[in-house]
Amino acid sequence: MVGTKLKIAILYDVWEDGVEIAEAPARKKQKPGKRTKKEKEDREEIFESLEKLGHAPFYQVLDGTPQCLQSLAKCDADLIFNLTESFAGDDTKEMNIAAYLDLIGIPYTGAGPHANFLAQDKGTAKKMFAFHGIKTPYFATSYRGRIDHSHDIRFPLIVKPIWEDGSIGINADAVVHEIKELMERVEYIQDEFDSPALIEEYIEGREIYSAILGSYEHTESLPLVELDLSRLPKGTPRIASYDVKFEKDTEAHRLTKSRLAENLDEDTAALLSTTALAAYQAVKLRDYGRIDMRLSSKGEVYVIEANPNPWLSNKQEFAMAARASGRTYTQLIGEIVGLAMARYATRSKAPASGQKI
Repeated sequence: MVGTKLKIAILYDVWEDGVEIAEAPARKKQKPGKRTKKEKEDREEIFESLEKLGHAPFYQVLDGTPQCLQSLAKCDADLIFNLTESFAGDDTKEMNIAAYLDLIGIPYTGAGPHANFLAQDKGTAKKMFAFHGIKTPYFATSYRGRIDHSHDIRFPLIVKPIWEDGSIGINADAVVHEIKELMERVEYIQDEFDSPALIEEYIEGREIYSAILGSYEHTESLPLVELDLSRLPKGTPRIASYDVKFEKDTEAHRLTKSRLAENLDEDTAALLSTTALAAYQAVKLRDYGRIDMRLSSKGEVYVIEANPNPWLSNKQEFAMAARASGRTYTQLIGEIVGLAMARYATRSKAPASGQKI
């Protein structure tokens, strides 16, 4: 596919507060407009890069209506660059978009439906990590008085929605130190997001991100990036809260910065990278993904979560890691396209049913 001009649809989702969409569930969301702004920045940079690569990009929008699905099926794209994170504002339907693309037979970048489910359901992902011998904080999950799973966990704990991403539902109050605080936070998560609560041991340490490129069989861990939380005010939990990530007018956002991870000895850096690669494969990510980890003061590496199709803005962690590896932003986008197209080219060469291999 090298040198081939492709019609590439940049697929993204939009929705509006207060607008009723048929069959859309009444799930409570936190500041969806913030993520809409993020996606706009993402897609415009990708569009420009695809043009530089000689492709013919165009935008394709999912607005949460049946009509948008019909339009998608008729878009005549050679490849979908999938930037969607929800359908009609419902994050839990992200995997359904990938499944729909599989059904209508249009190639697309990034995680498939299976990987989206495994990564989004944080409790299931953590069970997968544990099965593969990947260290992750001990945890419990609770919903409406029922305990789905529970280790013998110890305070302090961090409590968050099990299905949300983008730090939705995570603020300074997410870290709890006693039973009363825990019960209040679990109730908040259930009432605000109608989601089971993920209750996990809070790991004090450095927040390290590993950007990964590649297929399930062949992967590359890019240079490690750290979200430096050390300047947060005394008494503020060192966590990647919603304020830290998205609220530009807050002190938490101003005092934190992502940068290439420094002061890591060779063995620790290798441990972080190999752990991230194992987590990437455990939840079946593909093309590109980001693994979020905690490095404790004892040098222990804990996987916090896996992120399929992470934010690709030129200013964000994934692009930062790609530049540190010697890639330009345009080369990064081209490599993601190449990985996706190679996967589908391999599938098209598979023998037909009953054909001898």
